[in-house]
Amino acid sequence: MSSTQAKQRIEELSAELKQHNYNYYVLAMPTISDFDFDKKLRELADLEKQYPEYLSADSPTQRVGGEITKEFQTVRHRWPMLSLGNTYNEQELVDFDNRIRKALGDNFEYVCELKFDGLSMSLSYKGGQLLRAVTRGDGVQGDDVTANVRTIHNVPKKLKTGDYPDEFEIRGEVFMHLKAFERLNNERVEAGEVPYANPRNFASGTIKLQDSTEVAKRPLDTYLYFLYTEKQQFKTHWESLQAVKGWGFHVNEHNRLCKDIRDVLAFIAEWGERRHELSYDIDGIVIKVNSYAQQQELGFTAKSPRWAISYKYAAERVETELQSVSYQVGRTGAVTPVANLKPVLLAGTTVKRATLHNANEMARLDLHEGDSVYVEKGGEIIPKIISVNTDKRKAGAEPIHYVTHCPVCDTLLERKEGEAAWYCPNDEGCQPQIVGKMQHFIGRKAMNIDGLGDETIETLYQKGFACHISDLYELKQHEEELKKMERFGEKSITNMLDGIERSKQMPFEKVLFGLGIRYVGETVARKLATYFKNIDNLMAASVEELTAAEEIGERIAQSITEYFSGAEHRAQIEKLRGQGLQLVAEEKTVELASDKLAGKTFIISGTFAVSRDELTRIIEQNGGKILSSISAKLNYLVAGDNMGPSKLEKATKLNIPIISDTELMAML
Repeated sequence: MSSTQAKQRIEELSAELKQHNYNYYVLAMPTISDFDFDKKLRELADLEKQYPEYLSADSPTQRVGGEITKEFQTVRHRWPMLSLGNTYNEQELVDFDNRIRKALGDNFEYVCELKFDGLSMSLSYKGGQLLRAVTRGDGVQGDDVTANVRTIHNVPKKLKTGDYPDEFEIRGEVFMHLKAFERLNNERVEAGEVPYANPRNFASGTIKLQDSTEVAKRPLDTYLYFLYTEKQQFKTHWESLQAVKGWGFHVNEHNRLCKDIRDVLAFIAEWGERRHELSYDIDGIVIKVNSYAQQQELGFTAKSPRWAISYKYAAERVETELQSVSYQVGRTGAVTPVANLKPVLLAGTTVKRATLHNANEMARLDLHEGDSVYVEKGGEIIPKIISVNTDKRKAGAEPIHYVTHCPVCDTLLERKEGEAAWYCPNDEGCQPQIVGKMQHFIGRKAMNIDGLGDETIETLYQKGFACHISDLYELKQHEEELKKMERFGEKSITNMLDGIERSKQMPFEKVLFGLGIRYVGETVARKLATYFKNIDNLMAASVEELTAAEEIGERIAQSITEYFSGAEHRAQIEKLRGQGLQLVAEEKTVELASDKLAGKTFIISGTFAVSRDELTRIIEQNGGKILSSISAKLNYLVAGDNMGPSKLEKATKLNIPIISDTELMAML
């Protein structure tokens, strides 16, 4: 490779790796495996070593990774949060051990720890009280996410009595258990939202939420594994782990003290087999020199400690035959391709199907009939096809293209600009959408109708008794016909009809969530109900008026206006109104703290240190009123970070005073 070619390749790799870092740390949506990332990083490091004149200070090899989000306060780490060197093979571990042995002699031990696939976190304590929680960020500074971390049940807010120093930091990993991930991801799919690829991304996305009350609803967990103090209190890392466990911190029970590299390799082999027994994901093992004095002697490179390394398990991968591609239609109309495979054993389970995600992924793979494919189940819960073994492709094999029409109702599929998924727009005539919407409506988080289940809904649809959610409230008229049906006993019919009748008392926010509007999940429905008060205000709201409500972005707003623009949807609302469902939010009595804002009107826009709900409560408790849109009637626009430019422009044109949340509090 010439010097010019090396320079070009270094620039290409640097740009690509920076983008992958951004996708991983900021967006929590990686588009490359850890193995492939590390491979590219190593190639870059080798080139920079060979051509040092092209080594840049901001090269990915010189950075820990990640960027700072704008939503949280940036905090500088007292001790930098360095990353660890990675290896995927045992020989490099033996080489690491030889370097340690050369520097220290033979008298040292290792501590082996499971490497959790989560989000690195640093917790600061003072006087036994949790002072601050900060993400890794770029290793030098990170995001202050204290309010969110306080919601994690096993993070001590106040330590019990112990011999801990007055000030210290403890670091660890925030993660999500696999069962919780599956449940919450299913709820995202139900709400028409894009599911997270794996628990690590879900945990990261959760920690970055602005509303800590929403974080509290998602079961995050932590394991803590390293103590930092000004004056070293313990002689070894193993001793400190036992101590912090006694102080009340959650320390993993599978850590092991190892005498030598043979013990380390045995530990790695053991958990290579047993990792699927765990309720959470690990992607490797971390190996640390035990003695703190020896750690200091070994020191650090610019990016990582010389006394620690991580061994990463390669994602498990098998080769099998692609037998066919089928398509699933969800209740929101999203059409998802699924690969049907010749059954193969992978990560302890027999795999028969693998997700193909969307049309873009199918195009990337360039699938042909009968292809031999590589299937992986690494950080992903659902197996996925990584690539095709083209050497085994049969001569004359036909390429497989994503369908152009709905596989159920044959309607031409649509795709919105900027989205990967294709949708069937025939929501009133496509069976899986109709049945799925009714199943969603009766669900526990929506109308919670006792006596009705998914199978019953399927049967009622097949027999022609229910094609819309409003039809459920007319089943009483068909009671005698229902009794003649197989598996419909008199008691079960009575329970079902009683459950349907009771559901009429469910609050407006539950009805709104139950409608199944794309992107309107449980939280969004509650915020819309609180803000717009009734269904008529909501149906009449423009995109601009909708985005004035907290956490309602343009994508959600457009989905809502699109839904209510359909005559058939409005007809359903009128039927539900006539059947006695609650389409008006319960008015909550506001106890006034003062009348200092009486007669004043406000709109809150952007993000703040406190939630917009809290600012709304403060305004209303002091006599102020929240409007839904900017007009000449508005007295103040309370502006936070990331406020929409259209609101700012309109308020400026109308000469409406624009104030901060600090100025709002000063008015009180």
